[in-house]
Amino acid sequence: MTSLFSKFEGTAGALGSVVAVGGRNPFAVVIEKPVSSTVGIIEGRETLLFGTNNYLGLSQSKNAIRAAQEAAAACGVGTTGSRIANGTQSLHRQLEKDIAAFFGRRDAMVFSTGYQANLGIISTLAGKGDHLFLDADSHASIYDGSRLSAAEVIRFRHNDPDNLYKRLKRMEGTPGAKLIVVEGIYSMTGNVAPIAEFVAVKKETGAYLLVDEAHSFGVLGENGRGAAEADGVEADVDFIVGTFSKSLGTVGGYCVSDHPELEFVRLNCRPYMFTASLPPVVIAATTAALGDMQAHPELRKQLMANAQQLHAGFVDIGLNASKQATPVIAVTLETAEEAIPMWNRLLELGVYVNLSLPPATPDSRPLLRCSVMATHTPEQIAQAIAIFRQAAAEVGVSPAATAA
Repeated sequence: MTSLFSKFEGTAGALGSVVAVGGRNPFAVVIEKPVSSTVGIIEGRETLLFGTNNYLGLSQSKNAIRAAQEAAAACGVGTTGSRIANGTQSLHRQLEKDIAAFFGRRDAMVFSTGYQANLGIISTLAGKGDHLFLDADSHASIYDGSRLSAAEVIRFRHNDPDNLYKRLKRMEGTPGAKLIVVEGIYSMTGNVAPIAEFVAVKKETGAYLLVDEAHSFGVLGENGRGAAEADGVEADVDFIVGTFSKSLGTVGGYCVSDHPELEFVRLNCRPYMFTASLPPVVIAATTAALGDMQAHPELRKQLMANAQQLHAGFVDIGLNASKQATPVIAVTLETAEEAIPMWNRLLELGVYVNLSLPPATPDSRPLLRCSVMATHTPEQIAQAIAIFRQAAAEVGVSPAATAA
């Protein structure tokens, strides 16, 4: 009889090889205790956190913690129902109003996770007979939403508006709606999308445009509204999806839009309809963190300065770092035999980053994904750069080996 788990044999073998090389499972790291937004205890040691997506450091916001405590005392710890049943409280509605107002949009939907926001919105908007145009480097939640949608999926080259235009033109006259999905900042490499160019393609072809601002919300734009704001084309984006688990430091997702039909999306969106809503504790903390983000624009400026410092340090070492200095900076290596020992040595020396291995990486090469926070001090960033230099030398990763 075939085992139900036989399909995982390849995964087991690959994981065994990774652990055999480095002695650790890099996908099961435990932060035993957060000391601050930038430091955590891992394996009993104080470790600099450069792999947490906590871009503004708001996971430790005193206002958010206080709001969560007050909400727990007043409202309890859960709703026990979905948003269309008993799971909508006044706090949920207020957060939706606040998010919509922040983006200057007519309406907003709040989801229990950012993953569910993409899963729900994409699968509900695009149905059988429609066409989804996805950037080849799209997040897993976007691909999963497209699978659930039953729409035809057409991939275009990463960050390539011309390739998108050609693919849309080939579909000219084909029945069905067309929805373009791109990201503001791509989570693996830190690449920023040319939203204004995608908007031009959308206008010329009559398609709709959805931008996932998960990693650019709170990061890009004069007010932190993301890549669309930075490019000055917000009004031309039909749907903006994002998450609270990056810049706001909590959990949950959202979709904002000026389309009045968003109200009907609520009544057809299965991940929204059949998932328990976020507990009041999280909603209150998120609302407070959103207020912190708006009240402290200097956090964004410090974040970008920190990103530039870390990126410049990697370039100085000779590492193959991302082309752009954003809060996501990837160091690409040539082989897993280099990447796995280097990741382990970084952790031993006191720096935690994310290890990504093929086939989960964009160009089938392993990478060390680093993320910067506004709350990192210049001294912490300098320390991380020095540890990268030491680890690269000890493992034998030379500048020549990492040249782009």
